[in-house]
Amino acid sequence: MNASIRKFLKEEDGVTALEYGLLAAVIAGILIVVGRTQITAFFTTLFTRLQAIATDATTT
Repeated sequence: MNASIRKFLKEEDGVTALEYGLLAAVIAGILIVVGRTQITAFFTTLFTRLQAIATDATTT
């Protein structure tokens, strides 16, 4: 049993996956903070156009 616990503690596959997940979260956070105005403008335009398309489709 001690050997299996030592083997588990030495294994680094889970740590690597966790590190990549944290790195991805940090990068995503930085991109959101830096590009906040551009992201807001993009989604505002997108949803305005989608609303217009939906309105045209239901009135025609």
